[in-house]
Amino acid sequence: MTAEELQSGYTFLLDKPLDWTSFQAVNKMKYKLKREFNLPKKFKIGHAGTLDPRATGLLIVCCGKFTKKIPEIQDAPKEYWTEIKIGVQTESYDTEKPEILPQDYSHISEEQINEAVMKFLGEIDQTPPVFSAIKIDGKRAYNLARAGEEVEMKSRKTTILYIEDIKIDLPLVSFTVGCSKGTYIRSLAHDIGQELGVGAYLTQLRRTKIGEYKIEDATTQFLENDFRFDNN
Repeated sequence: MTAEELQSGYTFLLDKPLDWTSFQAVNKMKYKLKREFNLPKKFKIGHAGTLDPRATGLLIVCCGKFTKKIPEIQDAPKEYWTEIKIGVQTESYDTEKPEILPQDYSHISEEQINEAVMKFLGEIDQTPPVFSAIKIDGKRAYNLARAGEEVEMKSRKTTILYIEDIKIDLPLVSFTVGCSKGTYIRSLAHDIGQELGVGAYLTQLRRTKIGEYKIEDATTQFLENDFRFDNN
């Protein structure tokens, strides 16, 4: 790999660790590449789709001329392995905030859970979490929420393409979900809990696919020298 090749265009497949922001991952990589290859200050690099800090998995980073591919990659369908916990909720819809509103779920059957999960197949109306990166009047919603301000999120159309491999080990339920751009799996977890009438939140989330890109081809050691890349 050379500086000229990097500027001509590379697509890196990263396996983002837990508690890293997508911005931190890109910045770490940018710093390393610029230092090791003596790249110019205006070296272009960016990710093709944010992952929440509490999520892991596939983060695509484009650099050089391949940054032009970012909108196309962002529009591609996504796949996630998902785990939710029923019978309790959190304000953030994930593990960022503490559990609240515990409810008895002993009356909920596996059949009811399967029916509730599968009810969200197809085009749905979804309200994003207040703890999200969506901008409201120029400010990130999560910054407003963390500052204690009241945030009103508008619902939007999204599509759940498939839900597979549902596993139930109460209070935990896991499944694989394929979805369109702009889907919030945290909101899906919350909505499943509301459908069951006992609440739920997202305990684990791992992105496994973006379009034709797969987590199996991603590196977990993106601060080392063993990057795997795709320059097609």
